[in-house]
Amino acid sequence: MAQDEVLTPQDVKELAPLYEDVVLSLKQVYDPEIPVNIYDLGLIYELHINKEHEVSIKMTFTAPNCPMADEVLAEVKQMVEDTPGIKSCSIELVFDPVWDQSMLSDEARVALGWDPEF
Repeated sequence: MAQDEVLTPQDVKELAPLYEDVVLSLKQVYDPEIPVNIYDLGLIYELHINKEHEVSIKMTFTAPNCPMADEVLAEVKQMVEDTPGIKSCSIELVFDPVWDQSMLSDEARVALGWDPEF
């Protein structure tokens, strides 16, 4: 998928609901060790959808040696490709920047019983 593809404002407007649907799909995938979805954990670094409805994702894990990495990646791909209107999904696993707790959403902090202000 060409990530340098330039989307017009009209393209962005048309793709916005699809983007929201993909995010909802990503929120159905949970980290195997933490009871929070991968999106709110901050594991999704980039999410792009082109005009052909092909999704590309850059994501990470909380630890580079995650024993469930293959299963989680397969689940992400399946959930995104099962999103109505999506043609395909490619995932690039990255570890730069390294994930840390500052990437948690407020929702994740609340779910973990942490103060969302810190």
